[in-house]
Amino acid sequence: MPATVPTKLKANLRVQRFDPESERPETFYQDYEVEVEDWFTVLDALIKIREEIDGTLSLRCACRASICGSCAMRVNGQAKLVCKTKLDSVWSPGETVIIDPPGNMPVITDLVADFKPFWDKIRQVQPYLQPTGPEPVAEYLAPNEDMVHLAGVMNCIMCGACVSDCTVLEVDDRFIGPAALAKAYRFVADPRDGKKKERLEALNGDTGIWDCTRCMQCVEVCPKDVAPMERIMVMRDQAIEEGFSGTVGARHTESVYNSVKRSGRLNETRLAIESVGVMNIPGQLAMAPVGVRALLKGKMPSPIDHKIPSKDAVKKIVEKSEETSK
Repeated sequence: MPATVPTKLKANLRVQRFDPESERPETFYQDYEVEVEDWFTVLDALIKIREEIDGTLSLRCACRASICGSCAMRVNGQAKLVCKTKLDSVWSPGETVIIDPPGNMPVITDLVADFKPFWDKIRQVQPYLQPTGPEPVAEYLAPNEDMVHLAGVMNCIMCGACVSDCTVLEVDDRFIGPAALAKAYRFVADPRDGKKKERLEALNGDTGIWDCTRCMQCVEVCPKDVAPMERIMVMRDQAIEEGFSGTVGARHTESVYNSVKRSGRLNETRLAIESVGVMNIPGQLAMAPVGVRALLKGKMPSPIDHKIPSKDAVKKIVEKSEETSK
């Protein structure tokens, strides 16, 4: 049997460029046509452009084995590790692949982003064990089931893909972000750490666990299945269990739960009032203009519960969930 000859094709890549040393530094796109083979990854194509077509193209890569996390970029608008992304999974002949640097971080040059904000947020959550009590006389052996549970979150390679595509960070760069919060969970859930309550108290404040909008983007783009959003949701429950229920987020959660249990559906007017805090007069006054505009537009829901025909069925589901969670 003759050896199979690799198929060679012409791929079109549109790459974001940025030269900080130009007279008027601004981003622009440059198109490249590069000969590729069917086994090429996006990184293979970019390296070939740099080595054979345009030596000025800057990008970041190292291991080329999905281990170091340095080659995270946006491919067709979504963060990916380009070393593990087969070109034919994001491109077909006649189409153009659009390559951008990772989002929500300053661009240094071309496809290289400044990760300082990323690392600042990681440091913010104190990513190290803080044991309490007397110093152990021997090695601290953590229960196997606890460490198996933590294996998933410890798979994080700090690639920044989740931060790149976080929809909250796009509008509020103060948010701690999915990578740092997943790292925080790694220590909150570690049985050797003695600062669980203090950690949850810090994360329960502004820019912490309650700022996540559960858009699922971090879960979708994570190349190692760390599932940052799921870790954030667990820490919300733990914060409430520890008694940190005085935040808008915690009150919002309780209001949704009580509303559905009471009537089978969400009461949006009560939700807004109860989330801010019924006795929070300044907060209620700040919301008043929004309420007035909604009322004038005929968009103000009634504060009276509207029961639904299947209310009893919904109530049984809620009661069943309460029994399961005990």
